[in-house]
Amino acid sequence: SFSAADISFLDEVAETILPATNTPGAKEAKVGEFMKVMVTDCYEAKDQTIFMDGIKKLDEASKKANGKTFMESDAKQRHELLVALDKEAKEYQKAAKPEDPKHYFTMMKELTLTGFFTSEVGATKALRYVAVPGKFEGSVPYTKGEKAWATS
Repeated sequence: SFSAADISFLDEVAETILPATNTPGAKEAKVGEFMKVMVTDCYEAKDQTIFMDGIKKLDEASKKANGKTFMESDAKQRHELLVALDKEAKEYQKAAKPEDPKHYFTMMKELTLTGFFTSEVGATKALRYVAVPGKFEGSVPYTKGEKAWATS
């Protein structure tokens, strides 16, 4: 089960992946809480274990790389650690058999992206969103630099 500290930790991991810029970041979208719900309610027991162990493994990787926990690390150290873990996860997935479990960081990253872009702030402030669209328009002009459209 997730503690408040676990949710804060996951919020910070998510914020490092999707930081606030001119739009809100993952922490404002409460992605840590989203991860808790998804892992608890939707993941099989073996994947729940991998995810929960992943919280510890990420912190151990931080201690090894920076001599301090992820929460004690500064933004640059957090970013560099997650870039290294993302690379590690991609290498793992390349070598993995179909029946092998996902790497814990792949789970965290996927949940961050899903949680953010399906949240109210992600869908309405980072993307353009129309709650009840009119007729279907298959080709809408796009000007470079505009926000992408949220899909429902």
